[in-house]
Amino acid sequence: MTTSFCIKTNNNLILDYLLNQFNMIDLDNVFISKHKFKLYKNIIVHYTGENKKIFISNIADALSNTVIEFYEDSLLKKLIHSNYFYFTDIEKQQIFENCKSTLSLDYCDIVFRKNIIYCASLAFLRDNNTFILDGFINFRIKKYIQILDEAIDLAVDKLLIDREYKEFINLLKLYVNSKENTCPYVHLIYSKGESILLDECKNLIDIKDNTFSAKYLSDISFSSNDYSLNTLLNLIPSKLYIHLIDCFEDEFINTLKLIFEDRVYICNDCPICNIYKISDQKLHRLTIKD
Repeated sequence: MTTSFCIKTNNNLILDYLLNQFNMIDLDNVFISKHKFKLYKNIIVHYTGENKKIFISNIADALSNTVIEFYEDSLLKKLIHSNYFYFTDIEKQQIFENCKSTLSLDYCDIVFRKNIIYCASLAFLRDNNTFILDGFINFRIKKYIQILDEAIDLAVDKLLIDREYKEFINLLKLYVNSKENTCPYVHLIYSKGESILLDECKNLIDIKDNTFSAKYLSDISFSSNDYSLNTLLNLIPSKLYIHLIDCFEDEFINTLKLIFEDRVYICNDCPICNIYKISDQKLHRLTIKD
Protein backbone atom coordinates (compact mmCIF):
# COMPACT_ATOMS: atom_id res chain seq x y z
CA MET A 1 0.00 0.00 0.00
CA THR A 2 1.36 3.42 -1.00
CA THR A 3 1.53 6.29 1.49
CA SER A 4 1.87 9.72 -0.11
CA PHE A 5 2.22 13.29 1.10
CA CYS A 6 2.19 16.56 -0.82
CA ILE A 7 3.99 19.52 0.78
CA LYS A 8 2.99 22.89 -0.66
CA THR A 9 5.03 26.11 -0.55
CA ASN A 10 6.29 28.73 -3.00
CA ASN A 11 9.53 29.40 -1.12
CA ASN A 12 12.36 27.93 -3.19
CA LEU A 13 14.77 27.84 -0.25
CA ILE A 14 12.27 25.81 1.77
CA LEU A 15 11.65 23.49 -1.18
CA ASP A 16 15.37 22.78 -1.52
CA TYR A 17 15.71 22.29 2.24
CA LEU A 18 12.81 19.83 2.32
CA LEU A 19 14.14 17.92 -0.66
CA ASN A 20 17.44 17.52 1.17
CA GLN A 21 15.65 16.42 4.35
CA PHE A 22 13.50 13.86 2.50
CA ASN A 23 16.50 12.50 0.61
CA MET A 24 18.09 11.65 3.97
CA ILE A 25 15.18 9.39 5.01
CA ASP A 26 16.80 6.05 5.79
CA LEU A 27 14.14 3.85 4.21
CA ASP A 28 13.84 1.94 0.97
CA ASN A 29 10.93 2.48 -1.41
CA VAL A 30 10.78 6.26 -0.91
CA PHE A 31 10.12 8.22 -4.11
CA ILE A 32 10.31 12.01 -4.27
CA SER A 33 9.11 14.32 -7.04
CA LYS A 34 8.71 18.06 -7.46
CA HIS A 35 5.87 19.71 -9.40
CA LYS A 36 4.38 23.15 -9.87
CA PHE A 37 0.61 23.44 -10.01
CA LYS A 38 -1.67 26.47 -10.21
CA LEU A 39 -1.07 28.06 -6.78
CA TYR A 40 1.83 26.23 -5.18
CA LYS A 41 5.06 24.45 -5.91
CA ASN A 42 4.81 20.93 -4.51
CA ILE A 43 7.04 18.20 -3.18
CA ILE A 44 5.35 14.84 -3.42
CA VAL A 45 6.73 11.96 -1.36
CA HIS A 46 5.57 8.37 -1.97
CA TYR A 47 6.35 5.40 0.22
CA THR A 48 5.54 1.83 -0.77
CA GLY A 49 7.15 0.00 2.12
CA GLU A 50 5.68 -1.47 5.29
CA ASN A 51 7.16 0.89 7.93
CA LYS A 52 4.46 3.53 7.57
CA LYS A 53 4.85 4.90 11.12
CA ILE A 54 8.59 5.42 10.67
CA PHE A 55 8.00 7.08 7.30
CA ILE A 56 5.42 9.51 8.73
CA SER A 57 7.73 10.20 11.67
CA ASN A 58 10.50 11.16 9.25
CA ILE A 59 8.19 13.52 7.37
CA ALA A 60 7.08 15.15 10.63
CA ASP A 61 10.69 15.51 11.75
CA ALA A 62 11.63 17.23 8.48
CA LEU A 63 8.69 19.60 8.81
CA SER A 64 9.56 20.52 12.41
CA ASN A 65 13.15 21.26 11.35
CA THR A 66 11.78 23.44 8.55
CA VAL A 67 9.61 25.52 10.88
CA ILE A 68 12.52 26.19 13.26
CA GLU A 69 14.89 26.98 10.41
CA PHE A 70 12.70 29.18 8.22
CA TYR A 71 9.74 30.45 10.23
CA GLU A 72 10.85 31.06 13.80
CA ASP A 73 12.55 34.43 13.18
CA SER A 74 9.64 35.82 11.14
CA LEU A 75 7.15 34.59 13.76
CA LEU A 76 9.13 36.32 16.52
CA LYS A 77 9.24 39.61 14.59
CA LYS A 78 5.53 39.40 13.81
CA LEU A 79 4.64 38.76 17.47
CA ILE A 80 6.92 41.55 18.68
CA HIS A 81 5.42 44.01 16.21
CA SER A 82 1.89 42.96 17.14
CA ASN A 83 2.22 42.84 20.93
CA TYR A 84 4.79 45.59 21.47
CA PHE A 85 3.98 48.01 18.66
CA TYR A 86 4.60 50.99 20.98
CA PHE A 87 8.34 50.34 21.15
CA THR A 88 10.69 52.00 18.68
CA ASP A 89 12.16 50.02 15.78
CA ILE A 90 15.53 49.95 17.55
CA GLU A 91 13.92 48.62 20.73
CA LYS A 92 11.98 45.99 18.76
CA GLN A 93 15.24 44.84 17.19
CA GLN A 94 16.82 44.62 20.63
CA ILE A 95 13.86 42.57 21.90
CA PHE A 96 14.28 40.25 18.92
CA GLU A 97 18.02 39.85 19.59
CA ASN A 98 17.41 39.25 23.30
CA CYS A 99 14.81 36.65 22.40
CA LYS A 100 17.07 34.88 19.91
CA SER A 101 19.84 34.79 22.49
CA THR A 102 17.51 33.28 25.09
CA LEU A 103 16.08 30.68 22.70
CA SER A 104 19.49 29.55 21.47
CA LEU A 105 21.14 29.17 24.88
CA ASP A 106 19.46 26.01 26.09
CA TYR A 107 19.73 22.91 23.89
CA CYS A 108 16.88 21.28 25.82
CA ASP A 109 14.67 24.25 25.04
CA ILE A 110 15.39 23.92 21.31
CA VAL A 111 14.56 20.22 21.46
CA PHE A 112 11.36 21.02 23.39
CA ARG A 113 10.19 23.54 20.76
CA LYS A 114 10.99 21.17 17.95
CA ASN A 115 9.12 18.35 19.69
CA ILE A 116 5.98 20.49 19.98
CA ILE A 117 6.05 21.17 16.24
CA TYR A 118 6.85 17.51 15.56
CA CYS A 119 3.80 16.33 17.54
CA ALA A 120 1.55 18.84 15.78
CA SER A 121 2.91 17.75 12.38
CA LEU A 122 2.48 14.09 13.22
CA ALA A 123 -1.13 14.59 14.30
CA PHE A 124 -1.89 16.50 11.11
CA LEU A 125 -0.19 13.98 8.80
CA ARG A 126 -2.16 11.09 10.28
CA ASP A 127 -5.39 12.61 8.96
CA ASN A 128 -4.20 14.57 5.90
CA ASN A 129 -1.96 13.89 2.94
CA THR A 130 -1.74 17.53 1.77
CA PHE A 131 0.37 19.85 3.88
CA ILE A 132 0.28 23.63 3.16
CA LEU A 133 3.15 25.05 5.19
CA ASP A 134 1.79 28.58 5.65
CA GLY A 135 -1.60 27.29 6.74
CA PHE A 136 0.01 24.90 9.20
CA ILE A 137 2.05 27.75 10.69
CA ASN A 138 -0.99 30.00 11.05
CA PHE A 139 -3.45 27.52 12.54
CA ARG A 140 -1.83 24.34 13.86
CA ILE A 141 1.01 25.27 16.23
CA LYS A 142 -0.62 27.45 18.89
CA LYS A 143 1.38 25.86 21.72
CA TYR A 144 4.62 26.65 19.90
CA ILE A 145 3.48 30.25 19.37
CA GLN A 146 2.74 30.48 23.09
CA ILE A 147 6.32 29.47 23.88
CA LEU A 148 7.62 32.18 21.55
CA ASP A 149 5.31 34.68 23.26
CA GLU A 150 6.74 33.76 26.65
CA ALA A 151 10.29 34.13 25.34
CA ILE A 152 9.42 37.56 23.97
CA ASP A 153 8.01 38.63 27.35
CA LEU A 154 11.32 37.67 28.98
CA ALA A 155 13.21 39.58 26.28
CA VAL A 156 11.09 42.68 26.95
CA ASP A 157 11.81 42.40 30.68
CA LYS A 158 15.53 42.30 29.89
CA LEU A 159 15.20 45.37 27.67
CA LEU A 160 13.48 47.32 30.46
CA ILE A 161 16.08 46.22 33.03
CA ASP A 162 18.91 47.21 30.67
CA ARG A 163 17.23 50.57 30.10
CA GLU A 164 16.93 51.21 33.83
CA TYR A 165 20.54 50.13 34.32
CA LYS A 166 21.77 52.64 31.71
CA GLU A 167 19.70 55.41 33.28
CA PHE A 168 21.07 54.43 36.69
CA ILE A 169 24.66 54.58 35.41
CA ASN A 170 24.17 57.92 33.65
CA LEU A 171 22.61 59.45 36.76
CA LEU A 172 25.52 58.41 38.93
CA LYS A 173 28.10 59.51 36.36
CA LEU A 174 26.51 62.97 36.32
CA TYR A 175 26.58 63.05 40.10
CA VAL A 176 30.24 61.99 40.35
CA ASN A 177 31.36 64.48 37.70
CA SER A 178 29.46 67.33 39.35
CA LYS A 179 31.10 66.94 42.79
CA GLU A 180 34.55 67.81 44.06
CA ASN A 181 36.86 65.03 45.15
CA THR A 182 36.87 64.60 48.93
CA CYS A 183 39.79 62.17 49.13
CA PRO A 184 42.88 61.45 47.00
CA TYR A 185 42.18 57.81 46.40
CA VAL A 186 40.50 54.70 47.75
CA HIS A 187 41.54 51.06 47.56
CA LEU A 188 38.72 48.59 46.90
CA ILE A 189 39.70 45.00 47.69
CA TYR A 190 37.43 42.55 45.88
CA SER A 191 37.14 38.78 46.01
CA LYS A 192 34.27 36.35 45.43
CA GLY A 193 31.60 39.04 45.51
CA GLU A 194 32.87 40.63 48.75
CA SER A 195 34.47 44.04 49.00
CA ILE A 196 36.25 46.20 51.55
CA LEU A 197 37.48 49.77 51.24
CA LEU A 198 40.78 51.22 52.45
CA ASP A 199 41.74 54.88 52.56
CA GLU A 200 45.02 56.38 51.32
CA CYS A 201 46.68 55.35 54.60
CA LYS A 202 45.38 51.81 54.14
CA ASN A 203 42.96 52.17 57.04
CA LEU A 204 39.71 50.28 56.82
CA ILE A 205 36.78 52.49 55.80
CA ASP A 206 33.60 51.68 57.68
CA ILE A 207 31.03 51.45 54.91
CA LYS A 208 28.13 51.31 57.38
CA ASP A 209 28.73 54.92 58.35
CA ASN A 210 27.13 56.03 55.11
CA THR A 211 24.10 53.76 55.07
CA PHE A 212 21.66 56.56 55.81
CA SER A 213 23.04 59.05 53.29
CA ALA A 214 22.48 57.06 50.12
CA LYS A 215 23.25 58.88 46.89
CA TYR A 216 21.09 56.76 44.64
CA LEU A 217 17.71 55.12 44.45
CA SER A 218 17.22 52.14 42.15
CA ASP A 219 15.77 48.65 41.95
CA ILE A 220 19.22 47.52 40.82
CA SER A 221 21.04 45.85 43.67
CA PHE A 222 24.53 44.48 44.25
CA SER A 223 23.64 43.05 47.70
CA SER A 224 26.38 43.76 50.25
CA ASN A 225 28.29 45.81 47.69
CA ASP A 226 25.50 48.42 47.68
CA TYR A 227 27.10 49.84 50.82
CA SER A 228 30.53 49.99 49.18
CA LEU A 229 29.07 51.79 46.17
CA ASN A 230 27.24 54.25 48.36
CA THR A 231 30.41 54.95 50.36
CA LEU A 232 32.36 55.63 47.18
CA LEU A 233 29.64 58.02 46.05
CA ASN A 234 30.00 59.89 49.32
CA LEU A 235 33.79 59.99 49.17
CA ILE A 236 34.16 60.76 45.43
CA PRO A 237 37.84 59.70 45.26
CA SER A 238 40.06 61.18 42.59
CA LYS A 239 41.40 57.66 41.98
CA LEU A 240 39.82 54.29 42.69
CA TYR A 241 42.24 51.37 42.84
CA ILE A 242 40.35 48.10 42.44
CA HIS A 243 42.35 45.09 43.60
CA LEU A 244 40.89 41.91 42.07
CA ILE A 245 42.08 39.11 44.30
CA ASP A 246 40.57 36.37 42.12
CA CYS A 247 41.19 38.30 38.86
CA PHE A 248 37.47 38.26 37.98
CA GLU A 249 35.39 41.28 36.93
CA ASP A 250 31.72 40.78 37.65
CA GLU A 251 28.71 43.08 37.20
CA PHE A 252 29.59 45.17 40.26
CA ILE A 253 33.14 45.85 39.06
CA ASN A 254 31.91 46.68 35.56
CA THR A 255 29.40 49.08 37.08
CA LEU A 256 32.13 50.86 39.04
CA LYS A 257 34.17 51.20 35.85
CA LEU A 258 31.19 52.76 34.06
CA ILE A 259 30.43 55.20 36.88
CA PHE A 260 33.96 56.33 37.78
CA GLU A 261 35.42 55.91 34.26
CA ASP A 262 39.04 57.12 34.06
CA ARG A 263 39.33 57.33 37.84
CA VAL A 264 39.44 53.51 38.00
CA TYR A 265 42.67 51.51 38.03
CA ILE A 266 42.41 47.73 37.96
CA CYS A 267 45.08 45.68 39.67
CA ASN A 268 45.54 41.98 40.44
CA ASP A 269 49.27 41.75 41.15
CA CYS A 270 50.59 44.24 43.69
CA PRO A 271 51.66 44.10 47.38
CA ILE A 272 48.09 44.72 48.50
CA CYS A 273 46.69 42.00 46.21
CA ASN A 274 49.35 39.53 47.31
CA ILE A 275 48.62 40.02 51.00
CA TYR A 276 45.00 39.05 50.46
CA LYS A 277 45.82 36.23 48.06
CA ILE A 278 47.95 34.39 50.60
CA SER A 279 45.50 34.88 53.46
CA ASP A 280 42.75 32.40 54.26
CA GLN A 281 40.83 34.96 56.29
CA LYS A 282 37.70 36.81 55.23
CA LEU A 283 38.26 40.16 53.59
CA HIS A 284 36.53 42.20 56.26
CA ARG A 285 38.79 40.73 58.97
CA LEU A 286 41.95 42.09 57.38
CA THR A 287 43.60 45.51 57.46
CA ILE A 288 46.83 46.56 55.84
CA LYS A 289 49.59 48.78 57.11
CA ASP A 290 52.89 49.69 55.51
